[in-house]
Amino acid sequence: MTQSILIVDDDPAQRRILEEVVKRDGYRAVPVESGEAALDYLQGPSGSEISLMVLDLVMPGVGGLEVLERVTPQKPNLPVIVLTAHGGIETVVNVMRAGATDFVVKPVSPERLHVSIRNALKVNALTGEISRLQKKQQGKLTFDDLIASSQAMENVIRLGKRAAQSNIPILIEGESGVGKELIASAIQGESERAGKPFVTVNCGAIPENLVESILFGHEKGAFTGAADKHAGKFQEANGGTLFLDEIGELPLDMQVKLLRALQQGEVDPVGSKKPVKVDIRLISATNRDLLEMVKEGRFREDLYYRLNVFPIHVPPLRERKEDIAELVAHFVRRLAAEENKQVIGISDQALAMLRAYDWPGNVRQIENTVFRAIVLADGESLNVDDFPQIANIVGGYAEASAPQTPARQPDYASEAPMAAPVAAEQPAYRPQPAPQTHTLADFARSNFADGISVTDDAGNVRKLEDIEAEMIRLAIEKYRGHMTEVARRLGIGRSTLYRKVRDLGLEVRER
Repeated sequence: MTQSILIVDDDPAQRRILEEVVKRDGYRAVPVESGEAALDYLQGPSGSEISLMVLDLVMPGVGGLEVLERVTPQKPNLPVIVLTAHGGIETVVNVMRAGATDFVVKPVSPERLHVSIRNALKVNALTGEISRLQKKQQGKLTFDDLIASSQAMENVIRLGKRAAQSNIPILIEGESGVGKELIASAIQGESERAGKPFVTVNCGAIPENLVESILFGHEKGAFTGAADKHAGKFQEANGGTLFLDEIGELPLDMQVKLLRALQQGEVDPVGSKKPVKVDIRLISATNRDLLEMVKEGRFREDLYYRLNVFPIHVPPLRERKEDIAELVAHFVRRLAAEENKQVIGISDQALAMLRAYDWPGNVRQIENTVFRAIVLADGESLNVDDFPQIANIVGGYAEASAPQTPARQPDYASEAPMAAPVAAEQPAYRPQPAPQTHTLADFARSNFADGISVTDDAGNVRKLEDIEAEMIRLAIEKYRGHMTEVARRLGIGRSTLYRKVRDLGLEVRER
């Protein structure tokens, strides 16, 4: 999902210039002509889509400083870049104190604005992730912090908020990777136990001989190796919430002791002579069918009914594909910032392909998939060929990302010609017939009429890199900056083309 930038300037010419700069960098521009219009937009239903605001300081009516002072308390995480023709120290200090992220003096160069926008969004992505992690660590994560705007998740959020108002035991059911722990954290954060301990136990990851000690604790000398007294997870969660993940993996003998602890509100540490009282809120989670396990005798029936008082089913990602775009946008922003990559978004075709995939690993899988694409990406936007594994599975996309054999042996044997994704103006996501590819040498031979020569004025052969640079410039101009078509015509991979363009210092504008 492309990030949206709000442009606020009363000068129509300046507004159009800023809009073009923002669009050229791959963002969606939302231009408004006054401070009043900016405030109305940010407070309206589309205000939550704005990732950054470029704000003129001097405007009639509501000026930029007033906009800042009114927006910052409501949207403290919205980065704001202030533009003004007056760059005095006092002005800079005032706008930075009011909450501006950066300050740029007019006339601003496209390069300066590009760097400012990129840095502001990168810092904001990391700040937002840190804030989310801190809230989770402090037990204050809420449902507003989750990416779950699809209709399928509405019932989950409604039940979660209702359950948070009491201490009723909750059983969260769902496939692996759907985010059951985040749902549990949000329930804790919206309950009266917010800010109290939130202790997570993965029952499937504990060695069977250590389950009792880890859950209930042990006294010093209770068994070989027990050199110190250990408070179990129940005691660590005292006053807060205990989250037992993969509860279906708990051994049968431990199920009996867990049932007693829940019924009595106390635990018996290994080696202790007296029980210890605990006050916990229990939330369990499983990706198994516990009722079927009860029928098979692998899970205690009495414990099942003790845990399954308030069940919440989290649907898999394939049943809430409306969330995919927002999840991808979130992971792109966060991971690109963490990896210091220049990726700012994802193409419509690639996003449609991700939506067409069923994601058996759910949110965890989509995060890892985007992570891999970010690490391997060379351009500023993720495309179909950045997700080769998904393209091979989803019908109609493998052709867009698979290498193709050129009609003749390329002059540059080290370059592996690759077909680029189907052009954006073509009907979405239909497999296209393999286009004819040409090598750089073929391109040169067919374009001498356009002024490219292999010899200099003295009749000597020119350097190969000079000829190549001239051909790339000609191709970019001929195909109006459409890099996919340029790469295909030159017979080189798109990532290779981007690298060569960067090395040559060429400026590409798609027209």
